[in-house]
Amino acid sequence: MSFTAFDRQSMAAALQLARKGLNTTHPNPRVGCVISKNDRIVGQGWHKHAGGRHAEVHALEEAGHEAVGGTAYVTLEPCSYHGRTPPCTDALIDAGIARVVCAMEDPNPRVSGAGILRLRESGIRVEQGLMLEEAQELNAGFSKRMRSGRPWVRIKLAQSIDGHIALANGTSQWISGPESREDVQRWRARSDAILTGIGTVLADDPSLNVRLDGHDRQPLRLIVDSHWRTPVNASLFDTGGQIVIAGLEHDTGRHVLEDAGAECIVLPEREGRVDMNALLQDLARREINEVQVEAGAITCGELLRLKLVDELLIYQAPVLLGGGALSPFASPRLDKMDDRVHLEWIGLERIGQDLRLRLKPVWRD
Repeated sequence: MSFTAFDRQSMAAALQLARKGLNTTHPNPRVGCVISKNDRIVGQGWHKHAGGRHAEVHALEEAGHEAVGGTAYVTLEPCSYHGRTPPCTDALIDAGIARVVCAMEDPNPRVSGAGILRLRESGIRVEQGLMLEEAQELNAGFSKRMRSGRPWVRIKLAQSIDGHIALANGTSQWISGPESREDVQRWRARSDAILTGIGTVLADDPSLNVRLDGHDRQPLRLIVDSHWRTPVNASLFDTGGQIVIAGLEHDTGRHVLEDAGAECIVLPEREGRVDMNALLQDLARREINEVQVEAGAITCGELLRLKLVDELLIYQAPVLLGGGALSPFASPRLDKMDDRVHLEWIGLERIGQDLRLRLKPVWRD
């Protein structure tokens, strides 16, 4: 399918609009829309928050009568069912749109091609796939939850050039620079949940909240704590927002934590610890799209071993921590090179004096 330079320019603008909802659309996808007429943009909109009007409706409202015979560029297939708001397909049809270009098909089974079919049956020309990879990256978490019943799992860590996350005595503050730590706040802000392990809570007493001016929504904070050892005076309890602690049935200390304001969930056991698959499925049922893991070697190693990691967000600082320092993943020793975990690059950027590496594991059977 051949797209013009104007088509690409318009879809790029729609994607930029969608990014405005990066931190606010939970649990909905981030969507942008541009309406054009005679190679001129006449309307723009984006989805701002769940329950609010969708991107297409905002763009059509701005375009007014000029939408008749125009083209709608949408980063995600228009919805075709009545949820919190009416179907966007009907809005596009009623407005007299002649052509729709959508970057990607909606992974939600309730839509998944039905919106495109509805538009085509109404005589609208529909074209797909323009800037597909950019659109998929923007909604990787939503797509993962819809297709697999698990959220997108991103492990964040700061490490030295020699690959360590802390000194031998556990000291880790601070490996990365202030610019990297500020950047982490932006990644937290787009996440629906921050996950850590009880070891990190006991060692570092983190708050795991978003500390950005003008940002009010706090992600769910989740502690994997098989034996309910989380202290009731932990800093997590002082910063507001929802706290969930996941543990095992045979320990009964959870009632004290519930009295302190945490939601305690009992999950199945796997090799003496909380079953991470069951935990991620529970998060998906809560409509969590993106989970940012900020944990120690045991939790990160377990997720990696079970092939539950979708992305690594690594801040590599120009420092050396020397012998005996701690590694980011507690994982079994490999005796064969064929067993190594392969990674693909997503991005590489300098943040202050550090490098920010974004990598995706390539899981092989």
